Amino acid sequence: MTSTVPASLTRSAESSALQAVFLDMDGTLVDTEGFWWEAERDVFADLGHELDEAWRDVVVGGPMTRSAGYLIEVTGADIALPELTVLLNDRFEKRIASGVPLMPGAERLLAELAEHRVPTALVSASHRRIIDRVLDSLGPQNFQLSIAGDEVARTKPHPDPYLLAARGVGAEPARCAVIEDTATGVASAEAAGCRVVAVPSVAPIAPAVGRAVVGSLEEVDLPFLRGLITSMN
Repeated sequence: MTSTVPASLTRSAESSALQAVFLDMDGTLVDTEGFWWEAERDVFADLGHELDEAWRDVVVGGPMTRSAGYLIEVTGADIALPELTVLLNDRFEKRIASGVPLMPGAERLLAELAEHRVPTALVSASHRRIIDRVLDSLGPQNFQLSIAGDEVARTKPHPDPYLLAARGVGAEPARCAVIEDTATGVASAEAAGCRVVAVPSVAPIAPAVGRAVVGSLEEVDLPFLRGLITSMN
């Protein structure tokens, strides 16, 4: 049967369509931001230093090298960055050994994206060893690929992780929706040219052009994500 839809309209619809969804991990899909802070606090207590609660907003959502480096600087702890990174990952991995709690709405959203065969990627600043453990709780079948912070030369807030994800699924960054919980992650996604849904976990995030801010993943579904793309055309 011959289509009666003009080719120009078909091309326009295709160019405005959602092509992929990329999701952050800690604080976005799994309720682990508190686990990271507890791991950092415990490791530094073993080193003889008490972490100030105000520092939590600084380290949340950042790559391990930045967060750990900042804590070494402000505490004056006598430890090298590579050694501290191992200790933090070890302590965090012990905390999630029995699984991690999913954020409200996460399981439903991942199931909806899978049902509609929307290309989906997990994009995190956490290291590969941590991502692979958390994927046991999230379901690796829900993602076409995953990108870890120790697998890119420049992780968040640089655009590299999301540009790599877009290339990996064959999508245009401007046609990709990203879900993030921190300013660092939002900056990364927006620098890559993606549309962002911010679900703040620790520190507030302001709305902006091309960015929606919601209270939880329970407010996010596939029509919402599609609308984020089409509203920019």
